[in-house]
Amino acid sequence: MQPTTKASRFFDLVDQREYAFCQTINRLVQFGPALGYFQLVSKLGDGWFWYVLILSIPFFAPEQGPGLALLMALTGLTCTITYKLLKRRLIRERPFISFPSINCGTPPLDRYSFPSGHTLHAICFQTMLFMAVPALAVAILPFTLSVAASRVVLGLHYPTDVAAGALIGGLMGYGSMAYLFDDAAKLF
Repeated sequence: MQPTTKASRFFDLVDQREYAFCQTINRLVQFGPALGYFQLVSKLGDGWFWYVLILSIPFFAPEQGPGLALLMALTGLTCTITYKLLKRRLIRERPFISFPSINCGTPPLDRYSFPSGHTLHAICFQTMLFMAVPALAVAILPFTLSVAASRVVLGLHYPTDVAAGALIGGLMGYGSMAYLFDDAAKLF
């Protein structure tokens, strides 16, 4: 049993308020095609899509691509460390754990819910792409939005987990591009 903290008491209150919305969105898993789509998006959002994208960016944008790819890889690593530290510190149970009526559409990668690491990475990379290669960013936007939606649809996250992941990821992506991109580009 986890100790009760201010964060856990806060999340208990917020969880109750988000439960009905989560349950409604989670009903999509009852439809086979929707479940299959969001499971696939979730699996690709585990990192596979982003790894392929990072490796292929030098081909999409030969001049800035190598520096951008390096910066995305390093920023992605920073994102992973950030969300893992936050999850261990804030300890919010996933919706399907707290509310048995919410179905788990795919196995989670870790135990806790806040913030959504999938969304954090997706929005971080999306932000970086919008700042460096806007045409590619527009093409990838539907995938990014699907990753964020998949977290609630599959019963793995609350909307506030997704919103927090998006905010943190957006700030990390923007900060990385604003302060480090020129230096990364000079390496190549």
